[in-house]
Amino acid sequence: MDWSNDRNLTMLVDFYELTMANGYLEMGLKDKRAVFDMFFRKIPDGGGFAICAGLEQVINYLKNLHFTAEDIDYLKGKNLFSEAFLNWLRDFKFSCDVWAVPEGTPIFPNEPVVTVEGPIMEAQLVETMVLLSVNFQSLVTTKANRIVRAASGRSVFEFGSRRAQSYDAAVLGARAAYIGGCSGTACAIADREYQTPAMGTMAHSWVQLFDTEYDAFKAYAEVYPDSCTLLVDTYNVLKSGIPNAIRVFNEVLAPKGFRPKGVRIDSGDIAYLSKKARKMLDDAGYPDCGIVASNSLDEYLIRDLILQGAQINSFGVGENLITSKSDPVFGGVYKLVAVMDGGQYIPKIKLSEAAEKITTPCKKMLYRLYNKDSGQPVADYIAMFDEKVPESGPITLFDPIDTWKAKTFDNVSIRPVLVQVFKDGQCCYETPDIETIKARCREQVDSLWEEVRRFENPHRYYVDLSQDLWTCKQRMLAERKL
Repeated sequence: MDWSNDRNLTMLVDFYELTMANGYLEMGLKDKRAVFDMFFRKIPDGGGFAICAGLEQVINYLKNLHFTAEDIDYLKGKNLFSEAFLNWLRDFKFSCDVWAVPEGTPIFPNEPVVTVEGPIMEAQLVETMVLLSVNFQSLVTTKANRIVRAASGRSVFEFGSRRAQSYDAAVLGARAAYIGGCSGTACAIADREYQTPAMGTMAHSWVQLFDTEYDAFKAYAEVYPDSCTLLVDTYNVLKSGIPNAIRVFNEVLAPKGFRPKGVRIDSGDIAYLSKKARKMLDDAGYPDCGIVASNSLDEYLIRDLILQGAQINSFGVGENLITSKSDPVFGGVYKLVAVMDGGQYIPKIKLSEAAEKITTPCKKMLYRLYNKDSGQPVADYIAMFDEKVPESGPITLFDPIDTWKAKTFDNVSIRPVLVQVFKDGQCCYETPDIETIKARCREQVDSLWEEVRRFENPHRYYVDLSQDLWTCKQRMLAERKL
């Protein structure tokens, strides 16, 4: 099941993708074979790594590419496109090859995350959907993982549906957050579509509706005796909220043989309030009653709360997660890196006065080096696609900028990271279920160096070019000096 399956998103393109496709056809280039890389330049929040997500949506989009009669009529009405181009759209069938990093995998700047190879008109046309699918979900998954790691084993729930930037962002953001490590979501439809467990208790309006806070708590406990979590900060957490919750636990739940699930604090000095609330609950005989905290939390606030000894069992995180509010743009780009001519790949490069915007040419393959003893990834290696790369060390890597920095890795296994997902337009990849993706994310993040996982000033993970690829790039830079 996929949230986008019931909608034809073929026309979700930047208009220039259509004008360029029409131009390619008019210039006799429709069958010109091209290679595009999707990659990103900067890790959000100054982190040490990002996490790939959104591939399932890319795959479903590519499977369902077709132009409707309404699409053709719209484009014809622009009086901009040739009849030959409109006929090409009527008969359109995706035929490209696609490689991608599996969802839940840590990724690093300037690595190919998705590679599309095929007729230039087709490969250019899918740019927008590839970018928006991978950019958004990778952003939210990366942020969610930071927050989950800050929680140090405590559950984190995604509570951001009402703050998400559109309904698509709410649903797919909940999916991405679950991949990143969240235990569940407040978004019911995300649970239905993607099996991200939905949970929820009450809003302040429930408490306000009743004549007294006690009446509100009593009514809720009577309806949900086996899953009773009460929101205790509508009026005063310590003077009324916790005392009324304890009274209801004693008078409603205990006689029926139920134990309370928890109380939720959504405002105030959460560290102080949680410690006081914990003592009150313990003294009343409810040490198993959890305390949930919410209210504009992020990884730094959660980390500080834990350092201050806050007695919190789980966290609900909303806008700061679903929008990645502190750094809300993932910044992935989609660039031409090679074209086929005479049966050979001809590398292409984009130059810029900003060094970070200079692309790496050629069709490429991404490899990851793992220490054979620990299984820990130690470096990534980008090589020519058809370059022979050994399956194990020794292999010497050097920094693409500071080339004098070199290191030989001996005790390593070398594995490709990119997997082929489409061949000649046909999907050849079985998308894992979301629990498998989430487990991959957890295992691979846990295997990274602790220094790479730091929030502040993380160690820079090594991402190096092969000698052949580096030489090709330097040659092209020398030929095209600004």
